[in-house]
Amino acid sequence: MSDCSSSGSDEDLDLESELLDELGGTLSKWTNYIHGWQDRWVVLKGNILSYYRSADEKEYGCRGSICLSKAVITPHEFDECRFDISVNDSIWYLRAEHPLLRQQWIDTIELHKAESGYGSESSLRRHGSLLSLTSATSGLSTTSTSSFKKGYSLREKLAEMETFRDILCRQVDTLQKYFDNGADIESKDDLHRDKVSDEEEDFPTSRPDGDYLLNNNSSKEKLFPMDSLKDPIGIDFKGEAITFKATTAGILSTLSHCIEIMVKREESWQRRLDKEIERRRRAEDAYKAALTELKKKPLYGGPDYEEGPNSLINEEEFFDAVEAALDKHDQIEEQAERSRVSQQIALTPDTYSSISTQKYLTKVEEMVQSHMTYSLQDVGGDANWQLVVEEGDMRVYRREAEENGIVLDPLKATHAVRGVTGHEVCHYFWDTTFRNDWETTVESFKVVEVLSDKAVIIHQTHKRVWPASQRDVLYVSVIHKFLSTNENDPDTWLVCNFSVDHDSYPPSTRCIRAKINVAMICQTLISPPEGDKEITRDNILCKITYVANVNPGGWAPASVLRAVAKREYPKFLKRFTTYVQEKTSSEAILF
Repeated sequence: MSDCSSSGSDEDLDLESELLDELGGTLSKWTNYIHGWQDRWVVLKGNILSYYRSADEKEYGCRGSICLSKAVITPHEFDECRFDISVNDSIWYLRAEHPLLRQQWIDTIELHKAESGYGSESSLRRHGSLLSLTSATSGLSTTSTSSFKKGYSLREKLAEMETFRDILCRQVDTLQKYFDNGADIESKDDLHRDKVSDEEEDFPTSRPDGDYLLNNNSSKEKLFPMDSLKDPIGIDFKGEAITFKATTAGILSTLSHCIEIMVKREESWQRRLDKEIERRRRAEDAYKAALTELKKKPLYGGPDYEEGPNSLINEEEFFDAVEAALDKHDQIEEQAERSRVSQQIALTPDTYSSISTQKYLTKVEEMVQSHMTYSLQDVGGDANWQLVVEEGDMRVYRREAEENGIVLDPLKATHAVRGVTGHEVCHYFWDTTFRNDWETTVESFKVVEVLSDKAVIIHQTHKRVWPASQRDVLYVSVIHKFLSTNENDPDTWLVCNFSVDHDSYPPSTRCIRAKINVAMICQTLISPPEGDKEITRDNILCKITYVANVNPGGWAPASVLRAVAKREYPKFLKRFTTYVQEKTSSEAILF
């Protein structure tokens, strides 16, 4: 028996020591609508769940913690990798790498929660019973105190009833004793009378002195002592009867008064109940009105409202949120522009030319020739191009196309910029050294591989525009010059960016991988200067054709994508060409 107890104790100690061990792992945590999901080092110790920016930063303290004692763990209905932990108004949105890992986290957290004294059936019953008992006691105490404070007369009348009850009980006991004693005397009298009759028949002449009296019928009767005619216990029967009558009358009067008080109290409580019902009705109406108002307005901040197949935000709210985020990005960019320090980024690739370089270069030749063949074609005819923006020399055209509900609208823009050459425009568009000077939508980019001195592979992560998901692009960027075959036609410079796959940068769960096929095609037109004057920038005009085919992926509404494209493409062209003009204004002409 002792061995069994010892074994059980050892198992309990092993379980407790296991639960006291610190368990940790990496989970994605929803931070806010700007940064979205971020990897965090999550630690589970006892019934405390904490998270750190990374495992290496544990010594600097946790960034947040939550007690699991009363936490509710909820697996997400649609996202198989996500689960939420809520305690009152605090909610943690967490995502694992895959569904199996999510289930392991949930099971482990539930185990620690149960072993900490909460969550088990007996524990819940114990705490629930204590809560119910405390609530009931406090409620009873409050009600009783309130009643006595507001109803002293009822309490006094109830005390009177208690007094009357005691008096009445004593009177009933007294009267009962009187009647019992009288019954005993009557019984003894009958027994004695029978005995005297028998003695007279046997001895008619005998007569002890003072023992018999002669009655009117000349019969003899036993003479009782005088004290036997008095009440055996000295009770004033008449007085007791009057007191009994007065007591019962007092009880009836007090009962009548109590009934009147209780009726008034019932009316008072009914009025209070009606007021409480009305108050609750108004509160429910206010809650419903607030809920309706909240449904009318976009709710920002939670992952359930970000882009996805089950997003709770409608198209109009989605567009409003995206537009507000873009406006905020523009304001930040304007402030940064005033204090910008040019950030020079050299070509520092992760991987230099590999065995697969020839495969990429072959694809480069195909894409370049395709753009030279089709991108310079006129937008008229049967191409179904629609003019969507016209500002000065700039024209933006769009041809609507969708595939499986995803917007794939090709866009084409033409522009004419004075004072710059086609070579200069393509140079600043292609060279990553100047990328951050004019590109405002990119959060980070890195040269993955250098294919040649004119071709590189770039991984680019764009800034997140909530509620849309963050997107990244992996593409080859190539710059190429085409010599004119006719002396009357200008040479052509082209920059082509098209999506590819690379083993070093597979798609991640954090970003949606977009697909692009973009070309910047430029030709330099020169107007002859007067006389023998040298050619200046006043004599130069750059004719630009910009073509973009983008597959954004994801689940963003088509109307939102088209509205954003109509807004952002003209802004991009104006911003970039203005940058090139300012950059080259004091430099020598680069043909």
